[in-house]
Amino acid sequence: MKFWSQYFIPTLKESPADAEIPSHKLLIRAGLVRKLGGGLYTFLPLGLRVMQKLTQICREEIERGGGIELQMPHVHPAENWQQGPRWAAAREIMVRVDSAGDGKRGPREPEYVLGPTHEEVITPLIRAEITSYRDLPKNFFQIATKFRNEIRPRFGLMRAREFVMMDAYSFDTADQGAIKSYQAMKTAYENFFRRIGAQAIAVEADTGVMGGSFSHEFMIPAEIGDDDILYSEASGYAANREKATSALVPADLPAAEPAGAVEEFATPGIVTIAALASAPYSVPGDKQFKTLVYIGDGKPFLVVLRGCDELEEAKLGSLGFGVFRPATPEEIEPVMGAKPGSLGTVKGTIKNPDALAGIFADQAIRLVGNGVTGANKDGFHLRNVNVQRDLAVTRFGDFRRVQAGEPDSISGQPLKLRRGIEVGHIFILGTKYSDKYGAVYTDDQKQNHPMVMGCYGIGISRTLQAIIEQGHDADGVVWPWNAAPFHVLICVLDPQLPEAMDLAKKLGAAAESAGADVLIDDRNERPGVKFKDADLIGIPLRLTIGGKGLKEGIIELKWRTSKDVAKVPLAEAEAMIATAVRAAQAKA
Repeated sequence: MKFWSQYFIPTLKESPADAEIPSHKLLIRAGLVRKLGGGLYTFLPLGLRVMQKLTQICREEIERGGGIELQMPHVHPAENWQQGPRWAAAREIMVRVDSAGDGKRGPREPEYVLGPTHEEVITPLIRAEITSYRDLPKNFFQIATKFRNEIRPRFGLMRAREFVMMDAYSFDTADQGAIKSYQAMKTAYENFFRRIGAQAIAVEADTGVMGGSFSHEFMIPAEIGDDDILYSEASGYAANREKATSALVPADLPAAEPAGAVEEFATPGIVTIAALASAPYSVPGDKQFKTLVYIGDGKPFLVVLRGCDELEEAKLGSLGFGVFRPATPEEIEPVMGAKPGSLGTVKGTIKNPDALAGIFADQAIRLVGNGVTGANKDGFHLRNVNVQRDLAVTRFGDFRRVQAGEPDSISGQPLKLRRGIEVGHIFILGTKYSDKYGAVYTDDQKQNHPMVMGCYGIGISRTLQAIIEQGHDADGVVWPWNAAPFHVLICVLDPQLPEAMDLAKKLGAAAESAGADVLIDDRNERPGVKFKDADLIGIPLRLTIGGKGLKEGIIELKWRTSKDVAKVPLAEAEAMIATAVRAAQAKA
């Protein structure tokens, strides 16, 4: 057990000025962390205890799911990343290391980076160490500090430059085995979040810069979450907004018949969807075609949406470009023949169609049927544009942002929207990395095949704050049992009384014997201060010992989640505390 007077718990009455959300304020006020600089935090003793508990529970569940722990370097040769598939996409978020110390790099001096994740390290390692199918499958993991060149760190540990993460990497001989490893890790994640008392849900997710065939994010619902979740209670469907789909466009929707010949009409100064929807033109957004120009791997390509829809940029990852970005106005006019605001994809109107890498249309434009689009002439649009007859389309796909209220593809019921904090992510990578690094195995016929990989991450430090964001009230943190820095707080209101301190130690020992971590508040402070601090730091079970109670032959027992205070006779206190601890552990 620990004694508050000998420990270090620097609580604060006021929130720091730069703390924007409840969990960030409570991280500071409850003495869990202190800020060093933007996105950089020191874990104080209470915060470190929580991190250690989360780490150990995570370790236990990943090992139960087949993981083997190792430890990889934080500092990576940049050439490892340059050999891989995502250097161009990842380099901007990586922290560089100047090994010479003078800001210069000699012609033979290697460049180093700090690892945000470790696919580029583990894959070459396994290539060198495992060559036979007999040694597969394998799943390796570590729990370590990671680094990200976060341009705008905010919200405390939510978006930090330095963070603690569990990252794991599975290697299998075939897709079927990779799916089995993936499901084992998904179960391990579910068990981890359940044990720490975090109500995380698995949602379908975009693979992003990681690549791979499919993935799930684990999200803790919270109003300040950094992601939107579209979900249906009727079907159990859940996906983040980047991945979400709906049944807005029926699969059997017939092609619209042309409404007439294409007509050009003047629209001087009209360069937005909203302007065209206003008088005197009055063309609603759902009857307009929106044409966006992007650059993918150095070549322009077009994306066509309904005017009322927004592009979900992450979905462009399905087009296969390594790197893509919006085109600049200077890049658009030489290809299209007009400035933004007058663009379209009607056949024969694009100035330089051969320069395009493709024209990709969202399937929802089929709902327009016949509509209005730019004429690729500044100040002019075209009406009676028929999707099938007039538009040049390389292929249709899902590129729009799904909205709440659209029908769920499974149940047909309206999708709902909520915010969530991403705390974990799992991917099946396929052979994207093993192909690049030559990580192959030999089968029983002496044939070589690339290993099929999966990767898995849990943000440990981020999870700590997400638990607080999910579990707090006006008085402070409300810790789940297994995540709490201490399970039992014994407040001694009269620490100068030897009999009060003796009883505190006796009850603390009983709680410890039952499996609890105990903190004794033996400070010479007023009861009000002690109770406020107790609620602020959020220990699940509080026992109060005072001189008045001792005279009456009682102590007080209060759970952090309840307003009720139970008076426990001294003769029954040890047994009742032990019973309460065991019950809490069984429930956790």
